[in-house]
Amino acid sequence: MTDSDAVEILADVHRGVGRILVNRPKALNALTTDMVVALDQVLAEWERTPLTAVVLASTSAKAFCAGGDIRTIREHSLAGDAEAAERFFASEYRLNARIAEYPVPFVSLIDGLCMGGGLGLSVHGSFRVVTERAVLAMPETGIGFFPDVGASYFLPRLPGAIGMYLGLTGSRLDAADALYTGLGTHFVPADGLDAVGDALADAPGQPVDVVLNRLAGRSPVGESRLAAVRGDLDRAFGAPTLGEIDARLRRLGTAWATTALAALESASPQSLEITHALLARGRQRTLRECLDAELALTRTTIRTPDFLDGVRAALVDKDRTPVWQRAALAGRTRSSS
Repeated sequence: MTDSDAVEILADVHRGVGRILVNRPKALNALTTDMVVALDQVLAEWERTPLTAVVLASTSAKAFCAGGDIRTIREHSLAGDAEAAERFFASEYRLNARIAEYPVPFVSLIDGLCMGGGLGLSVHGSFRVVTERAVLAMPETGIGFFPDVGASYFLPRLPGAIGMYLGLTGSRLDAADALYTGLGTHFVPADGLDAVGDALADAPGQPVDVVLNRLAGRSPVGESRLAAVRGDLDRAFGAPTLGEIDARLRRLGTAWATTALAALESASPQSLEITHALLARGRQRTLRECLDAELALTRTTIRTPDFLDGVRAALVDKDRTPVWQRAALAGRTRSSS
């Protein structure tokens, strides 16, 4: 296994099914520029290969992909290496667009953590299989960044105001929530994931949906927590401004609203404003327009004090005490302007 352990992207074609494994388990499969480029090259080559489907999975039970290697992006920014940062984001977004437009069904097997860039690898594809261990989130506002990898396209298209809620608060979803929101399309138990590729190869003429449903078996997934608070969620996060979202949550006064408020108050105010505006506009943009807008925003955002200290607090010193440049959302009269 020594050789394969050193290779971060493992790929082969087996009986007409392209299989890709993300293989950086010690870093929870955090994406580097080299990994993104390698993935993109494999998929580009396979576009000229007769396939029935592509399956993307992980060698780790802990994480499908915990996101982009944002710590390295911070290092590029501190070093003034704008070109390296640009290369990462441009390569990543090009990969996101390729997955969205892929000519055969693209099936992601989400087991463990799937955050940020992990959603970029999966949500744009045709099918997103979640296991009982799946945890999905877009937690960028907590590190002074914003939901990217096409999130300004896919979050506004989730039911009601769920996308705005997830983008602003970074709330984590379990398998039941993922299926409820549509970020997940099918459930397969973790111990059944290895069978997916063979099942697709065994039934090349059948719809992928039918094959995946047959593998679901007994589902331990319970009720979605988001479904239980959906009315309050839509009312609060469907508000037209950040200030009004804050006010509606305070009026609700429920345990869920209190938790949501705490998430907003701990996030970067700059990131909240960027995210709210980005998601509001994203509903009327194409995916490629959203990715272009996000790429433009990365150029300025990664140089801001909020990003530099947010990543420091979360991933470098890990003290979880970022110092934001402006006061928290609560009490800021300009927040509702």
